[in-house]
Amino acid sequence: MDVIIRQAKPEDAVAAAPLIIDAIGEIADHLTGETVSEKIIEGLIELFQRTDNRHSYLNTHVAELDGQVAGIMVTYGGDQAPELDHNLENWLREKGATVPTIEIEARPDEFYIDTICASPNHRGHGIGTKLLQYADVAAKQKGYTKVSLSVEKQKYVPAIFTKK
Repeated sequence: MDVIIRQAKPEDAVAAAPLIIDAIGEIADHLTGETVSEKIIEGLIELFQRTDNRHSYLNTHVAELDGQVAGIMVTYGGDQAPELDHNLENWLREKGATVPTIEIEARPDEFYIDTICASPNHRGHGIGTKLLQYADVAAKQKGYTKVSLSVEKQKYVPAIFTKK
């Protein structure tokens, strides 16, 4: 079984959204301004299909195994984060949602791994390892010499958000 890492496409949104939620938990509520599961998924699908935010397909790589989305990894340059987050704040404001302040997680010279998740059906097949290895390749392609990842000790800690 060969794992293929590829650039995500807008049509990957339905498969990617639940994996994003699996990885970030309650943070997805803040990112979408929603509290109902179906609405959170819809919001993440919309964000994924857009081109102007951290969870866009343009910032996502998909691990494919046997023709199925087996995992995702969202990455971007730390220098891109302020604009990506500003666009997210504007989207939330336009839909009348609470607009959180999103703390900066990466330095401007770092290629940041924001979200990574293997699908439950594909765990134990090296999906996460392949995605992490690919992060180094993607960083070099984009001109970054540093890759960073923030790891929380507890699951679903939405502490990176504060209300404005």
